[in-house]
Amino acid sequence: MGQAIHWFPGHMNKALNEIKEKIKLVDIVIELLDTRIPYSSFNDEFEKIVGNKKRLFVFTKQDLADPEITNGWIKEFNEQGKDYVFLDVLHDNVSQVLSKMIAKLAVEKHEKEKAKGMKPQPVRTMIIGIPNVGKSSLINKLAKRKVAGVENRPGFTRGEQVIKVNNDFMLLDTPGVLPMNYENKKKAMHLALVGSIKEEILPTLDMANYLVNFLSENYPNALKERFEIIDLSDPMNVFNMIAQKRGLLGQNGAFLIENAAKLLLKEFKDGKLGRISLEKSLLCL
Repeated sequence: MGQAIHWFPGHMNKALNEIKEKIKLVDIVIELLDTRIPYSSFNDEFEKIVGNKKRLFVFTKQDLADPEITNGWIKEFNEQGKDYVFLDVLHDNVSQVLSKMIAKLAVEKHEKEKAKGMKPQPVRTMIIGIPNVGKSSLINKLAKRKVAGVENRPGFTRGEQVIKVNNDFMLLDTPGVLPMNYENKKKAMHLALVGSIKEEILPTLDMANYLVNFLSENYPNALKERFEIIDLSDPMNVFNMIAQKRGLLGQNGAFLIENAAKLLLKEFKDGKLGRISLEKSLLCL
């Protein structure tokens, strides 16, 4: 899929250094992964920084992902012995679910404190993840008030950085950070499709072409149900059909192909094409 994508704004380098410095102060790291793209939303830069710290993986946007594919990821994380939880921020009791997982991971810490004659101290956690993975929504739910800005685009942040969830659990927020480059362009494409990389980094038609081809192979009914399009063999024809059905007309009645491609990408990102996962676990089938 072509050459590597290089995109690492200066604020991300600053954020990475901030994480490196502050991780010394925390007991547990909470890393968020997008359930539609667990592989691509896993940042190798974090792997180097986290080291031996206890780590909890939180899968977000589960409501947008294919449940069958999600089951494959559950099997894989179980097999690898990773601590994880799938969260629906809108419907789950997020504070209760996370507090229970954090308490489980903090048993050793509290035993050490008890051995020293100390009362159990609040567990200090740090939340990390790529941009637009749902950190702000999760933090606001935990804080029971709006302390972080929420928008469906990368590079949009925030408010308070230290949040007291309850008497036993404190949370340190960090900016979203991407790897410095992507030798695997497919990974970059997946991040762009879910809105973690700014749209202008990859050409709109390239992204929309990729999406149509992916849907044709994996979810052929998605465009049929949304736009009544059956023939997915030619992405340009798909864009033309979308433009017709949505009345996207330019001068002299010409159909606006690029606008149709943008509309398709937005509707995928917003979950209007159905529950779709872009990446399968090796244990999925």
